[in-house]
Amino acid sequence: MARSLKKGPYVHPKLLKKIAARKPGEGSPIKTWARSSTITPEMVGFVFAVHNGKDFISVRVVENMVGHKLGEFAATRKFIRHGGTVKKAEGEGEAAK
Repeated sequence: MARSLKKGPYVHPKLLKKIAARKPGEGSPIKTWARSSTITPEMVGFVFAVHNGKDFISVRVVENMVGHKLGEFAATRKFIRHGGTVKKAEGEGEAAK
């Protein structure tokens, strides 16, 4: 369910302080664990290092991202591949060539 318009978008207060203290595109990425923070228009142009549970994923904010959450752009799961013995046999055959 969406957040109430009366309340406005949720952005972690510490993240807002970090944004206010910098200019877009300046310095190193802003490290954050606040994956649930909504991207606002003030964030456009900044680079964030969003924690995915293991590493920090670098996310450059552009206009199309406004309204989405920071966590949407830092995947927490790594896709290996689908398939079983047939795909594995094809992979070994290509490796031998």
